[in-house]
Amino acid sequence: MKILVLNCGSSSIKYQFIDTESGAALAKGVVERIGMSSAVLSHTRYDGDGIKIAGEILDHQIAIEYVLGVMLSKNHGVIDDKSDIEAVGHRVVHGGETFTDSVLITDEVIKVLQDNIELAPLHNPPNIKGIQAVKRILPNTPQVAVFDTAFHTKMPTKAFLYGIPYELYKKYKIRRYGFHGTSHSYVAHKAAEKLGKSLDSIRIITAHLGNGCSMAAIKNGISVDTTMGFTPLEGLLMGTRSGDLDPSLILYIMGKEGLSLNEAGTLLNKHSGLIGISGESSDMREIQNAVKEGNKRAKYAFDIFCYRIKKYIGSYAAAMGGLDVVVFTGGIGENSSEVREEVCGDLGFLGIELDETRNMNKEEIISKDGSKVPVLRIPTNEELVIAIDTSRIVEEINVKTK
Repeated sequence: MKILVLNCGSSSIKYQFIDTESGAALAKGVVERIGMSSAVLSHTRYDGDGIKIAGEILDHQIAIEYVLGVMLSKNHGVIDDKSDIEAVGHRVVHGGETFTDSVLITDEVIKVLQDNIELAPLHNPPNIKGIQAVKRILPNTPQVAVFDTAFHTKMPTKAFLYGIPYELYKKYKIRRYGFHGTSHSYVAHKAAEKLGKSLDSIRIITAHLGNGCSMAAIKNGISVDTTMGFTPLEGLLMGTRSGDLDPSLILYIMGKEGLSLNEAGTLLNKHSGLIGISGESSDMREIQNAVKEGNKRAKYAFDIFCYRIKKYIGSYAAAMGGLDVVVFTGGIGENSSEVREEVCGDLGFLGIELDETRNMNKEEIISKDGSKVPVLRIPTNEELVIAIDTSRIVEEINVKTK
């Protein structure tokens, strides 16, 4: 099945057109600066042919029309007709407690997504805009929502409840939800496949490290804990997000600095993390370059980043009663040999022994042959997961209606 995968942000849309039979991306691209006169669409075909189109793209519907236009073009396209798009799969950040799996999008589903906006006010609204735009442009094409949170919905109560009055959970659904679920699920399956083991018989720690970072403890194929919580702010140090901190700390800062709720949220989400500590950058590549130049604050940022990952590896190994595999993925996880080396150092007591040469060469298995716990570096492919899930849901519906 040929699936158009959309990841709609507030001012951008990332897309891939995927053939699920081969797993190949026939085309991919991004529309940036939606809502501005200087918007740009960057499109690349499977054979490397590429094009950039600048224009006034005022909303998500116009952006998607641009995407379809270039996909249909004789010189750069990959389809002859809009009907060649058999389904559209959307990355939707938050499904709350309602959606524990991907779902065919209906008017009722859209209503529930709108009800969940307060759980993801920055992410769900543009996700919904993309869905509604496709509904108008491709009214007869089935759409599927694939949720970041769905993979984590089987966490045990002891892992997802916070130490606040239980009534607040019941009233406002305040709990750990977790994110990056499609990535954690994908690399866990790939790791088991690579090692020739059954996913439902091993204990895996996956580390998705990018500008946003999260880890998951996956036992017998189920996410039993994850670092991100009620929002994507909790857990690891990230590019611009603080990660774990004492809750009273923000109240103290708000009082001292006279910050509003919105200003406090901006401080924690946009001006903290790597950029906040280093004062240099939110980009790990630039942080590492600054460390080499002797920048102390950049070294603090690098060390804290790696230290928190190391702490969670120990924590999750304890939570699962042992450890069989560690997987690094995401932009930093896949590309920074320095981060992987620092994280895995001194973890020999857990059976983790990194191979320096394999790590530097960015091989798939980067641990020593004798390492009790294999360490893998696996590029994530969230778009393929969304495409495969979309195909599965649509095919199930087709079978039921025959």
